[in-house]
Amino acid sequence: MLDDARIVAFAGDSVTDGGRRDDAGRGPGHGWVRTVADELAARPGATPRPVNSGASGNRLVDRGVGMGHRPPLERPEIEVIRRLAERWDAVLAPADREMWTRATRPTWAPRARRPLAGHRAVPPTPTPTPHRGDRMIASIVHLRAGGVSLVLDLPGDTLPAVLHWGADLGPVGQDELRDLAGTVAPLLENAVDVPVRVSLLPEHSAGWMGAPALLGHGGGDAWSTRFGATEYAVDEAGRRVVARASDPAAGLALEVEVELLASGLVRTRAAVTNTADRPFSVEQLAVALPVPPVATELLDQAGRWSRERVPQRRAITVAMHLRENRRGRTGTDAATVLMAGEAGFGFGGGEVWGLHVGFSGNHRSYLERMTSGRTLLAGGELLLPGELALARDETYRSPWIHGTYGVGLDDAAARFHEHLRSRPQHPRSTRPVVLNTWEAVYFDHDLDRLLDLVERAAEVGVERFVLDDGWFRGRRSDDAGLGDWYVDEDVWPKGLHPLVDRVKERGMEFGLWVEPEMVNPDSDLARAHPEWILQTGGRLPLEARRQQVLDLAQPEAYAHILERLSSLVTEYGVAYLKWDHNRDLVEAGSTATGRAGHAQTLAVYRLLDGLKAAHPRLEIESCSSGGARVDLGILERTDRIWASDCIDPHERQQILRWTAQLLPAELVGSQVGSPVSHSTGRTHDLSFRAATALFGSFGIEWDITRASVEERAELAEWVALAKRFRPLLHSGRTVRVDHPVDAVWAHGVVAQDRSEALFAFVMMDRPSCWPPGLVRIPGLDPDRRYRLAPVGPSGPLATNNDAPSWQRGEVTLSGRALAAVGIQAPPLQPDHAALVHLRAL
Repeated sequence: MLDDARIVAFAGDSVTDGGRRDDAGRGPGHGWVRTVADELAARPGATPRPVNSGASGNRLVDRGVGMGHRPPLERPEIEVIRRLAERWDAVLAPADREMWTRATRPTWAPRARRPLAGHRAVPPTPTPTPHRGDRMIASIVHLRAGGVSLVLDLPGDTLPAVLHWGADLGPVGQDELRDLAGTVAPLLENAVDVPVRVSLLPEHSAGWMGAPALLGHGGGDAWSTRFGATEYAVDEAGRRVVARASDPAAGLALEVEVELLASGLVRTRAAVTNTADRPFSVEQLAVALPVPPVATELLDQAGRWSRERVPQRRAITVAMHLRENRRGRTGTDAATVLMAGEAGFGFGGGEVWGLHVGFSGNHRSYLERMTSGRTLLAGGELLLPGELALARDETYRSPWIHGTYGVGLDDAAARFHEHLRSRPQHPRSTRPVVLNTWEAVYFDHDLDRLLDLVERAAEVGVERFVLDDGWFRGRRSDDAGLGDWYVDEDVWPKGLHPLVDRVKERGMEFGLWVEPEMVNPDSDLARAHPEWILQTGGRLPLEARRQQVLDLAQPEAYAHILERLSSLVTEYGVAYLKWDHNRDLVEAGSTATGRAGHAQTLAVYRLLDGLKAAHPRLEIESCSSGGARVDLGILERTDRIWASDCIDPHERQQILRWTAQLLPAELVGSQVGSPVSHSTGRTHDLSFRAATALFGSFGIEWDITRASVEERAELAEWVALAKRFRPLLHSGRTVRVDHPVDAVWAHGVVAQDRSEALFAFVMMDRPSCWPPGLVRIPGLDPDRRYRLAPVGPSGPLATNNDAPSWQRGEVTLSGRALAAVGIQAPPLQPDHAALVHLRAL
């Protein structure tokens, strides 16, 4: 270690960053070391001899420190100087390296210290050098993909930190990366005496005064961690880094995984292992990603049943913006993607950074800005009291935290979409047109009526027929029967075979509704196994929809449900399950362990995985009171989500608009309802209902046996249009237009090669100015010309208004003109839409 004389040598004018000095000849390390030296000089016994004040520009020399006086160094000073040495050794110019080596060569050992009373002595841990296989690697790694750079600082004595996450930096050399590292951690006023380093898991011991990433304790001890002795596995080609660290004092080991996916999406998670003999209670394990100071506004989502994903926006202030979900499922009011961005960011402009917690149970996401200006996006699972206590060698692994960056919300959303489409399990077959029977027949399962519906469905072009709730024992309403997954012999004396056979004869797949995680108290299953119901305190939770929740973490309950579902899929050749989940989890404790429901979400994942393993071709839709379970955890195991129980196209326009911040169109169920919405009572033309449903996984939820001949003919046209454009809609890039008139919305999908696009103009209300004016069309190739043509039945125009020229005949414009000037929005009546197809010449 360094004595005071060697500090003088280091703090002098010869120490530089890449040879660069300020006007006084001082390098960037000067102020830091000078501060340490000043502290040493102020120690009792330091007697600096008088010199000419200020003559040298070095306060150590000016105060006489180091001139023959050597105060003994204590551990805090040694640690400060050691870290300084490690940091600045990497950034010296070659001319300074020899002097630096001489100045910092240790010539003595620090004296041993006795531990304070009541504290354990912890031997110092070695600081390994990061390695790739058997080769040493640089301590700064630059990962690049999809127009994004992720620069990671990988020290051996603490946890990895993000130096840059955002725009691609290009091919940057190690020298420049080291210079970058030297600019990101200045000393703070009235704080600890070293720069506060904020890692992927911020620690209180590092001087971070915000929320620590890991909260927990070992019987009241080990409540603050200091992880070190970090080893790294780095796969720069695969853009993946794994860090493994330990804290012997706390008796914990930590693993942190960071990936930069091909889309530019960052994915990270952490795992903590108890290495001590006493239990360790985990209260939180979050992972944090930094956001630069240019982000001054945040955007997330709220919502409720039948009105999911409502955007809410506000300024970022010095505070924590915390979104906690305690519903036991993702929730209709989930933040979904918590965004931070430049002032005024929109769909097409302004830098934005976003975070999504890929977990289907309780979770938390937050943005925290400190008085230092440091801003973090962070998240993880929300663990309830006593929910997770690790015995020795047990591990808790957090869910994946996804970070997205983009210039505009569409760019940030595209990274999620590209990632989802690149997964091996992403649906590869054409998304079939679905007819679901719920709003057509509800619980009235009359075979003749359903067979008639099958015929009408086939006539309009439906490809998948889904029998909804009401087919199993005792299920004449939602009061009873959940859990008794046997076909009701009274309603279906021959089982479902007569219906299933007709569906398949007419060339359609057969799908079935289930709600496997729930049980009605009025059911054979609940009466036989009351101990399978989640509860605590010797009491059942409050009922919701007259149902309770099965404890699927209990092996017997899990095995029973898996057997029942698998048997149904096998017997009826079920191609598709609509998997519902219609209540929040209240007091969801296990009767086996007494603990809260962390294990329930993992058991549901295992159940889905087990069913898919037994039936590889089975597709599953995640439906949870509509859109209450929309997250990337559930989508690792399912094939689409149901966005909302509200099919009112006015409401659906907003729901689909903001669901697209996470999910591409092919993963979002979007269906044509009846003329009068069952959830709102509004009446809408078929053209608006169908044009809205088109931008998703298209389907129908309407008793079309009661539709007129003309309505069914028009519906058949829309089904044909959905089939025509689904290759584009289910593979292209989502574009949501920033338009200054709130009442006029425009959105569309542009092919990845920009050869074509389909856009919708939607009149959401009556604008204060009329006619609606020009709407710009971004996202096309500026140097190509596009022919515009209307498609599909168009909505009615307002009184005394003419259709724009592109609706009367084909118009040709360049992509540059479409983005800079735009085209006239049709003067539609409120709650109507018109479509335009753009094809490159």
